[in-house]
Amino acid sequence: MLQEIPASYCYILSAIVFVIGAIGAITRKNAIVIFMSIELMLNAVNLVFISSGNAFSSMDGSVFVFFVMTVAAVEAAVGLAIFVMLFRIKGAVNADEASLLKG
Repeated sequence: MLQEIPASYCYILSAIVFVIGAIGAITRKNAIVIFMSIELMLNAVNLVFISSGNAFSSMDGSVFVFFVMTVAAVEAAVGLAIFVMLFRIKGAVNADEASLLKG
């Protein structure tokens, strides 16, 4: 099914998704929305890996996506744990109010 879709369409779609994620990560103050925007950017990169691997008839893209998804799952677990602790301490998850690491 993916072979019927030209690779250029996948690249354009992934660029659009990446830009949406970048705008969300830059403009939002809620840490969870920033986190989701970063995950959206990771998924855009995964789409490029998959479409490139399919275009070149190689499994390398799928292997990279497997590792990226593994790292993203770990990142989600650690990030959500940090957000829960931040919410317990501050009562909000705004990135501007998260100044716990400042000296």
